[in-house]
Amino acid sequence: MKLIAFETEAWEAEACHALPPEIEFTCTEGALDETNVAAYHDAEIITVFVHSRLTIPVLAQMPHLRLIATRSTGYDHIDLNFCAKAGIAVANVPGYGDVTVAEHVFALLLGLARHLPAYSERVRHGDFDPADLRGFDLFGKTIGVIGTGRIGQCVIRIARGFGMSVVAYDISPRNEIAEALDFRYVDLPALLGEADIVSLHLPATSGTEGMIGDAEFELMKEGAVLINTARGNIIETEALVRAITSGRIRAAGLDVLPQEPLIRDEAEVFRGREIGADALKELLAHHVLASASNVLITPHVAYNTEDALRRLIDMTIENIRTFAAGNPINLVAMDSEQARAVSV
Repeated sequence: MKLIAFETEAWEAEACHALPPEIEFTCTEGALDETNVAAYHDAEIITVFVHSRLTIPVLAQMPHLRLIATRSTGYDHIDLNFCAKAGIAVANVPGYGDVTVAEHVFALLLGLARHLPAYSERVRHGDFDPADLRGFDLFGKTIGVIGTGRIGQCVIRIARGFGMSVVAYDISPRNEIAEALDFRYVDLPALLGEADIVSLHLPATSGTEGMIGDAEFELMKEGAVLINTARGNIIETEALVRAITSGRIRAAGLDVLPQEPLIRDEAEVFRGREIGADALKELLAHHVLASASNVLITPHVAYNTEDALRRLIDMTIENIRTFAAGNPINLVAMDSEQARAVSV
């Protein structure tokens, strides 16, 4: 059985030696896309990270493909409808980074609350003046958690440790969890009006795209902080720019952005690729946000710790091993909306 592992570092390639001997594997550092898929057309199993965009033009050139083992919890980079029709199984790694992502929420939040990037930059230039950089406490503040899946619950536990009050919104509230973790479910407008900090933990679906826009920013407490470690397209970027530049909200911490592939390689604009006006506006909005002193952006790395990545590769190996043995685990639903709804 032929396996190709994409987007791999040396230690991940080494981990592949734990696979059964009947699996012949090849590892490559690059992502899988339309430009190189022809070289891997005979693969029966592939394992990818989120930068490999497994669209129909890519998957259609892999007629022998039986399993996609994504090294991620979410899988909106994979066309699940095509996979269902083609009989391609998709396995993910649920839960490997729940605590890891939740801790990154508070890394962003504390960085904003205590002006850590600005202070660090001043000290680097010999300036120890704290003028105009007064921060705020987390203790006693109210955090609004939108989405109470595994990561959202970890955020709530950490928030309670900081002495914060917690309100939450979820389309499927679970009262037993609210009682155990000591928080209240409220509707979305109530959460936005009550929370000092709003943290997003939602999957990418048609129902969550653009969920936070101008109307939602107007409902937020003036001076609120927004944190997004979920998916970039949950927030309307232009609305966020207006909220930040007008002072409607105090600050934003973002680990995810819309149009991430384009942002990573802006030269695509000049290579003859059809970009579209909406994508270009998103790109411009990103530059505005990146230059704002009250916005802290990290490049989709909330998952990126040694501990989480070790759990990730170990479970990916297990997903491949059990599939090859005829007892697959962690297979995702083949209806795309249902699949994404359980991805966070």
